[in-house]
Amino acid sequence: MATELLINARSYETRVAVIENNTLAELHVERPSQHSLAGNIFKGRVIRVLPGMQAAFVDIGLERAAFLYITDVTDNFEEFEAMMKEEEEEEQDESLGELEGELEEKATPYQPHFNIEDLLNEGQELLVQVVREPLSSKGARITTHISLPGRHLVLMPTMDHVGVSRRIEDENERKKLRELLIDIKPNGFGLIARTASEGIPKDKIKTEMDFLIKLWNNIQQKMPRAPIPSLIHQDLNITLRAVRDLFTKEVDRLVIDSKPEYEQILQFIDTFMPKLKQLVYFHEKKEPLFDGYGIEVEVERALGKKVWLKSGGYIVIETTEALTSIDVNTGRYVGKRNLEETILKTNLEAVKEIAYQLRLRNIGGLVVIDFIDMEKKTDRDKIFNTLKEALRRDKNKTNVLKMSELGLIEMTRKRTRENLTRLFREPCFYCEGEGWLKSKNSICYRIFRQIEREACEMLGESLTLQVHPEIAGLLLDEEQPAMEELEQRTGKRISVESKETMHLEQFKIQNEN
Repeated sequence: MATELLINARSYETRVAVIENNTLAELHVERPSQHSLAGNIFKGRVIRVLPGMQAAFVDIGLERAAFLYITDVTDNFEEFEAMMKEEEEEEQDESLGELEGELEEKATPYQPHFNIEDLLNEGQELLVQVVREPLSSKGARITTHISLPGRHLVLMPTMDHVGVSRRIEDENERKKLRELLIDIKPNGFGLIARTASEGIPKDKIKTEMDFLIKLWNNIQQKMPRAPIPSLIHQDLNITLRAVRDLFTKEVDRLVIDSKPEYEQILQFIDTFMPKLKQLVYFHEKKEPLFDGYGIEVEVERALGKKVWLKSGGYIVIETTEALTSIDVNTGRYVGKRNLEETILKTNLEAVKEIAYQLRLRNIGGLVVIDFIDMEKKTDRDKIFNTLKEALRRDKNKTNVLKMSELGLIEMTRKRTRENLTRLFREPCFYCEGEGWLKSKNSICYRIFRQIEREACEMLGESLTLQVHPEIAGLLLDEEQPAMEELEQRTGKRISVESKETMHLEQFKIQNEN
């Protein structure tokens, strides 16, 4: 499978796209005001212990208190080892803290022999790590079991354990890596071999382990004198995280359109993966990087409720606080032979699109899919098996239940970060929150990209931008540095005009002669 990694880096927003067979498979977005917290290590204070939930709230300096479950604080290794007995089935490449799982989506495999109130008390200081971003109205999920990821290894300073990524399928290679880790691992530390460690020589893996141990020692030295709450260690930015976690041997090339970030990537690769340097390219064309791959169109499609299928059928995706519902409809598709065949074909086509949209939109939690009713049990089983197969490429853990007699399939998908809808949109003030609009920041960035497209074709040294008053205010205030950068990039002076009659998402770019 041809796979490419594209990075569109700007000061106001960085977007990372994973392209598989010329199709956008994943999109990761990070903005300076919304920097990823997963992997960051904090010094926090317990502010409330909840015996009834066997959990605690911890102040780590964020807007909402972080949530700490009992299995994320236990220091009994035998108990904790029981919890992670499925380590052979857990992939460590996606994010830190994967061993701990998710409270909402995974039942705890064991019942501890002690209570949360025996381990924690209000006012207690803790060193914790974020394993799940704050989502919607929920605070971050944290753990006391620190994990430090490198290119080839994950170091676990708080437990004595060895594991190998399940994505390494060759049994001889798995055995070799396990023996290697046991040989180099210091007492009291845990190591997990990541997918990228396959075929890597022992000395290189040991060098990386020594680097991670040194990093852990620095974190421990900071801990005693740091205030409460405070950030002790920050993970890499999204660009370098993408290189570390997504730039595997399956990726044919990495393309980035920012010269400073390109140089930064080359330095990182020189240190950790020099053999991949020849696969890194700087995008020098005038055409925006994402436009050349049709990504902007796919992103817009991923924000819509209705997604059309090639046959003429369609699916409707709606997300609420409790769950995401997906409805399958035949739409314009009338079939060729009979109703039964038409329904089955539409449902099968919908299955592939649903698996694709779940991954692209990063939809997590409970998902209920309403397929078109099918009378035959064999047809219902075929839909169920096809869906499970389609979800195999998804790195996020999924659990799918068999189709009910009502034609419903219930499934869960592990939450790791906000889905695209919540990231790119905000409640609509035109309809008092009943619908959604693009967020004002996203509108600004869409304008910036459109100016980059059109500026090279415009005559003169200046242009006028007509926008809604709220967008004008944002452009001239919070986004002023990005506007100045855009003027330097395009060589055009940009004047902003406020138009009361314009819709929030509407804008007009005019050439000044």
